[in-house]
Amino acid sequence: MNSSKYIILGGGMVAGYAAKELVKQGLGPGELTIISADDALPYERPPLSKGFLAGKDKEADILINAQEWYAQQKIGINLKTLVQDVDLKKRSLRTSSGESFGFENLLIATGARARKLDSPGNDLHNVFYLRSLDDSRNIRDNAASARRAAVIGGGFIGMEVASVLAQKDIETTLIVREDRVWSRVFTPTMSKFFEQYYASRGVRILKEETVVRLEGKERVNAVALSSGTQVTCDMVIAGVGAAPVTEIFANTGLEIENGIVVNEYLETNQPGVFAAGDVASYYDKIFNKRRRVEHWDNAVSQGQHWASVVRGDRQAFVHVPYFFSDIFDLSYELWGDLQGATETVVRGDANSPSFSVWWLNGDQLIAAFVMNRPDEERQLAPEWIKSKRHLSRESLADQNRPLSEVK
Repeated sequence: MNSSKYIILGGGMVAGYAAKELVKQGLGPGELTIISADDALPYERPPLSKGFLAGKDKEADILINAQEWYAQQKIGINLKTLVQDVDLKKRSLRTSSGESFGFENLLIATGARARKLDSPGNDLHNVFYLRSLDDSRNIRDNAASARRAAVIGGGFIGMEVASVLAQKDIETTLIVREDRVWSRVFTPTMSKFFEQYYASRGVRILKEETVVRLEGKERVNAVALSSGTQVTCDMVIAGVGAAPVTEIFANTGLEIENGIVVNEYLETNQPGVFAAGDVASYYDKIFNKRRRVEHWDNAVSQGQHWASVVRGDRQAFVHVPYFFSDIFDLSYELWGDLQGATETVVRGDANSPSFSVWWLNGDQLIAAFVMNRPDEERQLAPEWIKSKRHLSRESLADQNRPLSEVK
């Protein structure tokens, strides 16, 4: 049996950033092993729907750490390795090839997998989902010869992919089940702005539509919708959500509910066993609720935090949820949790590419969206959310008052 002080199960962003932090804190040679079913070293995920998908980034550009770095730090890397049995009492993992790994501390970072379309024809060629480097590579390669694409899903993945494809001069249709794009997050005014922005760049948006079936003999050539509309296409990309990868832990004694349940230290109900990233259901001490987050910033922060905890700095994970997106020539950021908002305040012009939206629960700031605004808005938004800052709605809405003077 191969034994390590630390094993990270999963080779995504959590693993890459946890490894970096462990090294910074004095990791010894041979103390860390990373076991990954992926065939690539840990890499950044955001470029998969942005720069890498667009062809601007190469595979080497998105690696978190170079291959030589792992060798220099004497970190064991096991790629294309599928763990099929987990025994937490014996503190061991067994792979499909029969190899066993023992550990003192285990970090579960198995991530999430894309949800599949539940409609006839979903097994046709040229139907894609986007979670991995392979997925992004396949979409990019097929887009090189595509003339028409259908993107299913009005959330951030669908919007980012539609943006990239449209910029490749592909006739792109965005199919949205709801009555507006990203209705779970955007206000109606925000959705209206982005819908107009996309339409002005050639993206056709079909709202309040559900997929009845995907048509074609071997390859998809059309999407049939509930309204009777048919969208002719050479490829389909579906962004309809993701589910945490927890099946292997079903009979291990771990508490599983919408992911693997962890406490404020990212530790499970089994001592020495932790979870982080997309798979972890953690208690958010800022908003006093349990949540599972599928975003880049959460994976980075939780990987780093775990490394600090197991190296002796046992502090609670306290972090403002954060998300960013790049679409066409726009970049925006979002902090906090919109649930429970009683009103919103807009600064700037919501009909232009420069505005911010501030969600209040009473007089307490709980979330903020910032796009092309003064730097102080980006800097103050997460600080105010974390500190549970109380604000005057009238002061916040005063366009002539710098944010630093809002009280």
